[in-house]
Amino acid sequence: MRTITRDYASRVSTLSPQPSSSALDAGSLLVVGAIASTGSITAAAHALGSSQPAVSQHLRRLERRLGMPVVERVGRGVRLTEAGAILAGHAVAVDRAVRAASEEVAALAGLRSGRVRLVAFPSASSMLVPQLLARLADEHPGIGVSFVEAEPPEAVAAVRAGEADVAITFSYPGDPDDPHRESAAGLRVRRFGTDPMRLVLPVGHARAGDRQVDLAALAGERWIAGCPRCRGHLLGLCRSSGFEPVIAHETDNAIAVTALVAAGLGVALLPTLALAAAQLPTEVVVLPTRNDDDRALHLVSAEHADRIPAVAALLRIAASVGGATKMTGDV
Repeated sequence: MRTITRDYASRVSTLSPQPSSSALDAGSLLVVGAIASTGSITAAAHALGSSQPAVSQHLRRLERRLGMPVVERVGRGVRLTEAGAILAGHAVAVDRAVRAASEEVAALAGLRSGRVRLVAFPSASSMLVPQLLARLADEHPGIGVSFVEAEPPEAVAAVRAGEADVAITFSYPGDPDDPHRESAAGLRVRRFGTDPMRLVLPVGHARAGDRQVDLAALAGERWIAGCPRCRGHLLGLCRSSGFEPVIAHETDNAIAVTALVAAGLGVALLPTLALAAAQLPTEVVVLPTRNDDDRALHLVSAEHADRIPAVAALLRIAASVGGATKMTGDV
């Protein structure tokens, strides 16, 4: 239950007591949403391409129409009031609707404009994302793209919060913390590819000449583990093969993993995308396993994000790039 502070209540009493739906408009929600995401009126003005005085004036008009304050001063900054937090909660949906409307109109002119925000996990950044963005730029040079890296849980959260339009993510089979389950409820998750896992062994290893290797044959080895999610997958696979792996080293840097293997300090299990982005030392060999251990690749977006033409174009090209790449595991 919300509690109304004394300061907030006193400010409400000085304004009109009868807010109505006619007091709201899309621009007002976008202003409040920008303040919520940036933390200040000045930063919100910059994000909206406006000036600080203009945003402040907009806020004052909104508060008069609502009959209650939406922000309050805290030191040198501002924070949302109870009413402001309610409005900010609807700002993401309004922003998507406004963008969809404007970009659908742009689509009538041949998709010569638009904006899309992409987030992807690091190894996809080196292989999939360059192909995707190059094709998008070639087919739709007018679309602006912003891109950041994030692991799957953070990427899914960014889409949910309206901070990204599309996320390229991955999941491992049987992962109890798979972010595409509860965390992605209400979002659209499309599987668009498979990223095979590969064993990395020293070139002089007894199994280096095999065509495939069962993990059970490596029960006595020292292992080099990757990121926490990858480490959990490795532990699960080894346990299902009847042994508890001895983790000698941990790093989420694929180049460091292969260097450690080359130095004879252990063996590793890495996804194909990570291996393809690394320069493999001549002292290692890469082999498929007999285990069902491939990870799935996903495109995550808001439920109706593909109504925005720029987003729909990126999703279409991403699915095509993922299908064409086919992740055969050859590195």
